[in-house]
Amino acid sequence: MRFKRYCKTLKLVDDPNLIDNYKNAHGIGQIWPEIRQGMKEVGILDMEIYIHGNTLFMIMDTVADFDHEKAMKELSTKPRQSEWEAHMSQFQRTSASASADEKWQLMERMFELDQKMEYEPIDGQLKEIDIY
Repeated sequence: MRFKRYCKTLKLVDDPNLIDNYKNAHGIGQIWPEIRQGMKEVGILDMEIYIHGNTLFMIMDTVADFDHEKAMKELSTKPRQSEWEAHMSQFQRTSASASADEKWQLMERMFELDQKMEYEPIDGQLKEIDIY
């Protein structure tokens, strides 16, 4: 299966109570169904978010022909997306009116164990896995 991978980062407000609340808002079953559905509709196959201190790191796997700019623009129009972003902004170092694309900054990959190609962050990294 071919897919693209994007990695992004975002800073949270450096407040332990807010960070705990942010973690809870992303707990099992806590993400609003419209948010999950909107991400799937624009071609996001899987997403993971990791935290270290107040720094978030996101891994976003998408369909192979994913157009990041187009998909993020479309995502911002999905049901409850702007409401979700405004709600999450209380935890993030950002404004309540910022879209997900404005908040989450694409990261440049600088190393891969068996790297064969270079990728611009906006283009994603094309990956392939065998499914048995």
